[in-house]
Amino acid sequence: MTRRQLLWRGLEEWLAEECVVQLDRDRLRADGLQLGAEPHPYRLDYELVTGIDFLTERLAVHVRDADGSRTLDLLRAADGSWTANGEPLPDVEGALDCDLEWSPLTNFMPARRLAGEPADHLMAFVEVPSLAVRPSLQRYEPIDAHHVRFVSVDGDFASELELDDDGLVIRYPRLAELVTSAARA
Repeated sequence: MTRRQLLWRGLEEWLAEECVVQLDRDRLRADGLQLGAEPHPYRLDYELVTGIDFLTERLAVHVRDADGSRTLDLLRAADGSWTANGEPLPDVEGALDCDLEWSPLTNFMPARRLAGEPADHLMAFVEVPSLAVRPSLQRYEPIDAHHVRFVSVDGDFASELELDDDGLVIRYPRLAELVTSAARA
């Protein structure tokens, strides 16, 4: 098992994210903190757990801002169904992964599963700081061992992500980059 502490800084918006990641052969567990200023200042704490093949099992999120605090417990069942705080989410049924807005971490799972061919993924997209969950269709296209092209199929955004040897995002243009002093623990 590999244990790493990661720190990303925002590139175009004020953003900082820190997390401790535990990577096993085919599983990930992360505990993190995100601070952001868009659309207004917020603090977000999260725990992400994947199962076999890096498939999302749970994303627990707590956010605090001037409006108060909110909690999201997002669960994916083995049959592909999802719930948010116990309520069914039929719009994201069949999604393999969650995508936490502004976080470079959640690009890891779909990028890591690429088998040399482009792949479309339905994601359970978590808006920050509202914690609303909506479907997001995304495409991941392998470029080489350390680069993946991300395309928002239901939007007009695309970006070339730079990955490290573990498949974690080093640089996500227009979003964030890994702070180089973030070393392996």
